[in-house]
Amino acid sequence: MASWREALRKTRRTVRRGLGTLFGGGRPSEEAVEELEENLLAADLPARLAMELVETAEASGGDGLREGIERRLIEELGPAAPVSWAEAPRPMTVLLVGANGSGKTTTAAKLARRAAGNGRKPLLCAADTFRAAGTEQLALWAERVGCDVVRGQRGSDAAAVAYDAQQAALARGADTLLVDTAGRMHTREPLMRELGKISRALEKGREHAPEETWIVLDASIGQNAVAQAKFFHQAVPLTGAILTKLDGSAKGGAVFAVRRELGIPLLYAGLGEGEEDLAPFDPESFVRSIFEEDDEGV
Repeated sequence: MASWREALRKTRRTVRRGLGTLFGGGRPSEEAVEELEENLLAADLPARLAMELVETAEASGGDGLREGIERRLIEELGPAAPVSWAEAPRPMTVLLVGANGSGKTTTAAKLARRAAGNGRKPLLCAADTFRAAGTEQLALWAERVGCDVVRGQRGSDAAAVAYDAQQAALARGADTLLVDTAGRMHTREPLMRELGKISRALEKGREHAPEETWIVLDASIGQNAVAQAKFFHQAVPLTGAILTKLDGSAKGGAVFAVRRELGIPLLYAGLGEGEEDLAPFDPESFVRSIFEEDDEGV
């Protein structure tokens, strides 16, 4: 499994570039503080939060500055919010939403693997009826994970597919239904309305479903992910966020914008491409991996 240190290498290098003098003890120079601000913004931290950290640096005598910044950022993210598969309701439906290319299909399969590893019986639903390739991809993943998948014909009503999957889950004794929806641009209002229709179909199939609606966000697009998430939040109230492709991004600071702007918990982070590389989001590991030195001293 990939480590937080490995996954955050690009973000770490963006933030730490030239900051040896800032964290080296003694009162930081004006140039070092300016460089800190530039690097924090380059890593896509929210501007207000970056300014707060700059003010901390300016007021610092140098000692304990790195620790102080880390502590402030960990507080900003709030406590970890791990998903307890063992204690989650049975049955439970999780609706996965997000933009094109965010990694929903792979994430759905990895979540099914986690659920199965915690003694649950997952069922995958391929409610992406636009892309035949997406449906086939989910079916292949389902085979690898060892669970069933419900899928509809290409171009069929996604809400009807989700409803059928809900009924299949009840009939087969599956206690965890993971619904993979089609990627959609947040600016396309008809497609966003369809999400509401899917959610209502799930509730029609079983009262109180879906218990969870998680958005899958591509970390590499930085704070644009926050703008996307706001539109999705209006269409279907979100209960959590999953960040993918964190290992390929130099804009990991967008994590703070997601937490600050949406107020929903960060549940998982994609640290790599392997089946085990969807890790529960850990605020302390995330922050400390950004500021620790690489072997090259970066």
